[in-house]
Amino acid sequence: MELFALEHKRLWRTPRVLICVALCFFYCIIYTTLISFQWTYFGSEGEDSTNLYSNHLDGYSMIRTYKARSDTYGDYWTDETLQKLVKDFQTIEPHSPLSSMYDWTVGSSALKLYEELQDPENQKYQPLIRYVDTTKLTDFYQRRADDLNVNIVMNQQNLLLTDEDVETLREMDSRIKTPWRYEWTRGWEKMLTGSLPLLSRMAPYLAIVLGFLFSGEWHNSTAPLLHTTRYGWKKLARVKVLSGFAFAVELYLLIAGGTVLLQLIYLGTDGWDMPIQMIKIHAVAPWNMLQAELYELAFAFLGVVGYAGIVMLMSALVKSNVLSLVFSLAFIYVPGLFISYLPIWLQDASQFLPMVGSPTDIFRMNFFHIFGKGIWLPWMSITIPVLLGLACVPFAILKWSRRERV
Repeated sequence: MELFALEHKRLWRTPRVLICVALCFFYCIIYTTLISFQWTYFGSEGEDSTNLYSNHLDGYSMIRTYKARSDTYGDYWTDETLQKLVKDFQTIEPHSPLSSMYDWTVGSSALKLYEELQDPENQKYQPLIRYVDTTKLTDFYQRRADDLNVNIVMNQQNLLLTDEDVETLREMDSRIKTPWRYEWTRGWEKMLTGSLPLLSRMAPYLAIVLGFLFSGEWHNSTAPLLHTTRYGWKKLARVKVLSGFAFAVELYLLIAGGTVLLQLIYLGTDGWDMPIQMIKIHAVAPWNMLQAELYELAFAFLGVVGYAGIVMLMSALVKSNVLSLVFSLAFIYVPGLFISYLPIWLQDASQFLPMVGSPTDIFRMNFFHIFGKGIWLPWMSITIPVLLGLACVPFAILKWSRRERV
């Protein structure tokens, strides 16, 4: 324990580590979350509606305004809710600052179920939500069920789903209770499709810190000195690995904790029991917003742990800090360069690499097949990355220990 404390303190006192943590905090918390909440995403529109940076710095007060407006539509999503929302939206001028007060993204998504109401002449100039006859917006849940069946059949062909996969999807969807709970949705949409998935942006900072964990000893010519200590070489390697994992977890807690804290301050907890179908109408997972957020937080945490294990292996394999950093970064960025050229099953498999996949797969219908058995992709995406990282640990310890004894 004493050796771990010394090693961990030494890691945190390194200027490179402090700079990386500061930059990671600024980018993930200040720039992509705080500024987004207060200014670019939720701030009221400025003079140039096409430029988010012209918005006003009034996100906190505007969020309260958005919520109050959505409260007027009732607690559940019904035909009447959709009709009233669309009718109210039609009363305001296009690009008016008032338009941001309405949960129009939800209404626009719902109107995709009413494509036969589109006017070929009008749709050239304005969206359906602007001119549709609201009295014809009926049978929402039946339309959604019919459209979902069509979507599943299309995915069965495009994603090579089996009949068993299709039955699994339909069984999942059957557990979604109707009518759906409804409150202001844009806040949860921002968190689940924007802020939380961005936790994967911690990868470069982890690579810079942990990529030098073992190779740095050779770079600084301290490996022979470590061999003269009263601690065994294998124990030193284990302590360095534990210190690396501890740093990864601490960085995750700092960034994820800061993101959730800002969420509580700006968005609160209202709407946690809404189904995720309020964000993506064709999602089949019977989850509410809180369950989806917990999944995404767990996805990011396990991805961080898995990636930390892989980076430490890269650091143990080479003596060069530069090579260690290049290999660690290539691990997460190179797959994206070739992903579109790969077969579908290999594209799905790439999601199992730590910090490469996306937690937003919970809104999709992807399956991965092992020995003919289909498994919903999110379940594998949350378990395999951390297992890969942990499997790298013994090899990292063994490789560095052998070199350190030389």
